Amino acid sequence: MNIVFMGTPDFAVPSLEALYKSGHNISLVVTQKDRPRGRGKKILPTPVKEKAMELGLEVYQPDSVNSSESISKITEISPDCIVVIAFGQILKKNILNLPKYGCLNIHASILPKYRGAAPINWAIINGEQETGISIMEMEEGLDTGDILKVEKIPIANDDNSETIHDRLSLLGSKLIVETLSDIEKGNVERSRQNDQESTYAPKISKKTGRIDWNSNGDNIINLVRGLKPWPSAYMVYKDQNVKIHEVEKIEKFLDTDNGVVVKVANEGIYVNCNDSCIVIKELQFSGKKKLKVSDYLRGNKFEENIRLI
Repeated sequence: MNIVFMGTPDFAVPSLEALYKSGHNISLVVTQKDRPRGRGKKILPTPVKEKAMELGLEVYQPDSVNSSESISKITEISPDCIVVIAFGQILKKNILNLPKYGCLNIHASILPKYRGAAPINWAIINGEQETGISIMEMEEGLDTGDILKVEKIPIANDDNSETIHDRLSLLGSKLIVETLSDIEKGNVERSRQNDQESTYAPKISKKTGRIDWNSNGDNIINLVRGLKPWPSAYMVYKDQNVKIHEVEKIEKFLDTDNGVVVKVANEGIYVNCNDSCIVIKELQFSGKKKLKVSDYLRGNKFEENIRLI
């Protein structure tokens, strides 16, 4: 099958590689512009561009994939299918109607739940027990098209957005190859989404991570898991934003207000919340490395009885 592939971050790389290895003709790889990445903020190619260059594929990086120049370029290729995964731009009708078999999106949720930009994060933050990959036929609505294939995976208590990201990335690469094979054989089955069951997964920002100590312990733990490794949940301690990387929940053992630090020890910093006590086991002050609390306390103090906001 003649394919145009659209993707940008690490999440999309296994799908590009799987399509290449399965023998499909990838005529063009479309990805976002090179941007500053990493601590040094050097201009670096996107992960998809890096993989495409390694595979010897043509790479195209338009300012807008919906521009007349972009549409003309893709029209000349006459793709059988456009495969989209975490691309970062919305495709308009002129692009969606080009391929013989349409545009297929590899979406990291069990649609219609968690339509939108950050389905992995919000599934964990909201305490879901499972998530998955949906292969969707794209239309003009936001993740509203027909579903061609779905596969689910469990979310374990020790999973975070990084572990689920990696598992779904590989699952997506498997499912898109299977879906294209089904299309070629003429035995693909489509199912309409039930819009009444839909939920939305908005873009994550640093502000999303602020811990509400009036919340329940499970909600705080899920926030930490759902935002690990980026942008991280955080607390405010003496006007400093402190990232929280690892926590556990125990029963309250002191009757104080929510958000009060009730104990500081090598095993963790104990903070009361609505229904329990959160033990912070790993943290990171601004501009510093993340540390186990025991390591932090070797050269620093953390005040007890202070109220975190």
